[in-house]
Amino acid sequence: MHLYKPACADIPSPKLGLPKSSESALKCRRHLAVTKPPPQAACWPVRPSGAAERKYLEKFLRVHGISLQETTRAETGMAYRNLGKSGLRVSCLGLGTWVTFGGQISDEVAERLMTIAYESGVNLFDTAEVYAAGKAEVILGSIIKKKGWRRSSLVITTKLYWGGKAETERGLSRKHIIEGLKGSLQRLQLEYVDVVFANRPDSNTPMEEIVRAMTHVINQGMAMYWGTSRWSAMEIMEAYSVARQFNMIPPVCEQAEYHLFQREKVEVQLPELYHKIGVGAMTWSPLACGIISGKYGNGVPESSRASLKVFKGGRSSYYTVFEVYDWLISITI
Repeated sequence: MHLYKPACADIPSPKLGLPKSSESALKCRRHLAVTKPPPQAACWPVRPSGAAERKYLEKFLRVHGISLQETTRAETGMAYRNLGKSGLRVSCLGLGTWVTFGGQISDEVAERLMTIAYESGVNLFDTAEVYAAGKAEVILGSIIKKKGWRRSSLVITTKLYWGGKAETERGLSRKHIIEGLKGSLQRLQLEYVDVVFANRPDSNTPMEEIVRAMTHVINQGMAMYWGTSRWSAMEIMEAYSVARQFNMIPPVCEQAEYHLFQREKVEVQLPELYHKIGVGAMTWSPLACGIISGKYGNGVPESSRASLKVFKGGRSSYYTVFEVYDWLISITI
């Protein structure tokens, strides 16, 4: 048994009794105030400045025969950021596989694109179970295996919601989150993904079940983090509250559409969520499926995204966006 041994300063002097007068009491209090030792300063380490921290890191690496100039960041010039307030470092640019992998481009072109991206410092590669009915994940995994890239140098993300035609193969139930992620890992030929996204909200599944299932796959080593995609700020806040209430893992990121015609969510709503609960932003479709590029000014080119059947007739599917684009062109001429 450990007994607390008080310091000498904590033990009152036996000669000091109860004063008989207020004057003697005042003198006694003054005496105690003078003799009481000053509080010790907290021994917390002071965080060094950015320059000092870099200098210390360079010195540490030099001892081990490594230089900061040999890092991917120094060699490629790619900028990296933390994903939300997590410690995961991701490249500012990522490569997605929607429509392209297993659809618009061949496997050879997909490999060349991934190689160029990886050698340029891109470490973030995004896919989903629904892309090309799972074929996009197969191609992505095959390229990673063929290239022999270190798994630790990659950030692989996938999304769950549409997994098949059966009623139990879609949504965000515990059953589909676990089974769907296992299926994605088999197609990717990976032991885990870095981030698994809920590809859209699911009104048929309680939020607690979704958060518990995401926490489970993370605890089982199938994913490192989880995030949301196309969720409203209120739904993200609900997921965070449920996670904190039941000591579970909250989402770290929202994957949102962001381009000239879709700005409010990323520029207004998500910054507030970041400062409140640390949810970051991963954006997709920066060119609005190619509309902002200007290639649709004279109609829909062949082999473009708007010409695919998935867009249900091309230009008519984005009629409002095309109108806005035509208006922008007219006022800039």
